[in-house]
Amino acid sequence: MIQIAPSILSADFSRLAEGIAAVPSADWIHVDVMDNHFVPNLTLGLPVVQALLKHAVLPVDCHLMIEDPDRHAPAYAEAGAGNVTIHAEAVKAPVRTLRAIRAVGARSGLAFNPGTAIEPYADLLGEVDMVLLMTVEPGFGGQQFLDLVLPKIRRTRALLAARNASRPPASYGEQGREIWLQVDGGVSDETIERCAEAGADVFVAGSAVYGAQDPARAVRDLREQAERATARAAWSGGANPGA
Repeated sequence: MIQIAPSILSADFSRLAEGIAAVPSADWIHVDVMDNHFVPNLTLGLPVVQALLKHAVLPVDCHLMIEDPDRHAPAYAEAGAGNVTIHAEAVKAPVRTLRAIRAVGARSGLAFNPGTAIEPYADLLGEVDMVLLMTVEPGFGGQQFLDLVLPKIRRTRALLAARNASRPPASYGEQGREIWLQVDGGVSDETIERCAEAGADVFVAGSAVYGAQDPARAVRDLREQAERATARAAWSGGANPGA
């Protein structure tokens, strides 16, 4: 199932509640937490996320681009985030931290920068509910999409397909949840179809949504594009052998 997660990194920070309300057609609200250490930018932290959760009708998807996620990530799940994603490059105790996120009922995600291969982390897939592949270098919104990540999307989809094929749906992960494949960075009407054809099914879009005159319509249009591309993609049983 295709899901769209508008990133409030591209919204007006002085009117975040309005930014959330502007995208009722979305599936998630994506919140980028940056600490100016793991990435060269400082955005918002747990207190702001807690405030946003009071206004969010849609579930909140927290992407933690921070040092020491082992210490801080569980608090975002405890606050009520529906998904909490940590970076493979930053986490020291991934199994413990991913399980701590899940223990309070949130989905757990593991993110990878463009230059980080997923294959060394294949054994951790049983601990995650979502894999996030960065399609730009993390830290700032509005960057140009990196096509070099497309082969990694395909490889990741193949890893997930192989894992899921060997286990019945009820045994996906510890809590019976299918593993999603999210892409984040430079997702727009010009790039979303390539991502969907390669294997992504959850799409973070910032400027493409909040830079549009009608953010809700932009979400619907992106969803339609991704659904069409998925329908013809080889990984979904479609007719595009080159996807």
